[in-house]
Amino acid sequence: VGLLHRVLAFFPMAGETNAEWLLQAVLKLKLEGTRPGWMLDAGSSRTTVYVYQWPAEKENNTGVVNQTYRCSVKGSGISSYGNNPQAVPKTFEDCMQRVKEKIPADLHKSTLAHLGATAGMRLLQNESAAREVLASIQTYFESQPFDFRGAEIISGQEEGVYGWITANYLMGNFLEVSPPHGGETTGALDLGGASAQISFVPEEEAGHSANSTVQVSLYGYTYTLYTHSFQCYGRDEAEKRFLARLFQYVLYDRLSSHCKLVNPCYPRDYVTTLTMEHIFGSLCTEELRPASYDPGYKIALEGTGDPTLCREKVYSLFDFQVCHDREDCSFDGVYQPKVKGTFVAFSGFYYTANALNLTGSSPLDAFNSSTWDFCLQSWSQVSGFDEVYARSYCFSAHYIYHLLINGYKFTRQTWPNIHFKKEVENSSIAWSLGYMLNLTNMIPAESPLTQLPMKPPVFTGMMVFFAGVALLCLVFLIYLCMVSKP
Repeated sequence: VGLLHRVLAFFPMAGETNAEWLLQAVLKLKLEGTRPGWMLDAGSSRTTVYVYQWPAEKENNTGVVNQTYRCSVKGSGISSYGNNPQAVPKTFEDCMQRVKEKIPADLHKSTLAHLGATAGMRLLQNESAAREVLASIQTYFESQPFDFRGAEIISGQEEGVYGWITANYLMGNFLEVSPPHGGETTGALDLGGASAQISFVPEEEAGHSANSTVQVSLYGYTYTLYTHSFQCYGRDEAEKRFLARLFQYVLYDRLSSHCKLVNPCYPRDYVTTLTMEHIFGSLCTEELRPASYDPGYKIALEGTGDPTLCREKVYSLFDFQVCHDREDCSFDGVYQPKVKGTFVAFSGFYYTANALNLTGSSPLDAFNSSTWDFCLQSWSQVSGFDEVYARSYCFSAHYIYHLLINGYKFTRQTWPNIHFKKEVENSSIAWSLGYMLNLTNMIPAESPLTQLPMKPPVFTGMMVFFAGVALLCLVFLIYLCMVSKP
């Protein structure tokens, strides 16, 4: 536009009206050439708003999507509002105001908007409460100026697939490689609050595991993807199951106000109190709930910071024996082909590795050494983190070790193939971007030039004409300056 201004300055014959008209045409070209959209990732512990944009035209039927903004919604995940669904919309207000400012007002009505809820809502015990939460969200966003397409609970398999799409898209694997000719993709490891997902393209055919195989078509190629979502194996729910198992070994007086648990995974000298509801109020710990369950019963926990005992007890959260040393089995009897190639580990994987100062890629020995050093610290030495996360990083590190080594069957040799990442070039690695990429497959391609007040050849011809006239005017002015000199 700035260049066009300079060109028109040398061409006053066009007239002010025509010049302004041409400028508006170029601006319209820019606006019509992209489509904005935003996605609400409603996880089990938090909700995040991602704003994206993609060109109206496509490359091999898939849009090129870019993240332009991210906003974290205050408070906990939407599943925590099961008893008060009408309070959910208030938590979105701050982020929605920011989103409105980021997207031009004249594009609000055409901006696609979605909300996807994950394992937290899948685990909500009261189905009617889940419906009421989603209905409250739907009503709120229908009053907003965006093209809201609905609030839904996505499946664990969808979460895994979209996370895999995001990781490979951000690393350029879809646009730069050709799978039929040997191109490689990256596996995706996602650790949420309530579930964990593993997704990758295996070497062998899935065979009997058709229910864990998905065909993904993007940018002109089809990928056969293995993906599995482990419900109740997210970081938060796994820790609740861990605490519930500790509770099973304690004899407590039903007449007293509370009991005391010793937790080898909490930092030494750390003391806190949790209620029975916090530990046993989930579907993931329902089968471990004591007969005398009292939601308000207080349980005191004291940390001892014992990494050896912590690793030993965390092992019991998985059923590795049922696989009987099968190479095509992870845990709990779940089929899994042999891991292959590089992997990106994000969400809870990244945050734990970051606490251990191990982001990126590192040897398994370095991971274990940092885990031991962290777990041996006293509570006064653990600083710089929120209490709820800081007290649990030792548990999380040992949990990640068992999940990746004994569960997904990474080895000392293949561990360095795991890269702990949060984002790539300022774009977050999250399933929501994969969702938007998949969505562009279903949106008809549009040519932004059809919306201009003139046809493309005419517009191009006029631009060339104006540039030529401007050049001639410049040459003529130089000539006048030269002949006018004495």
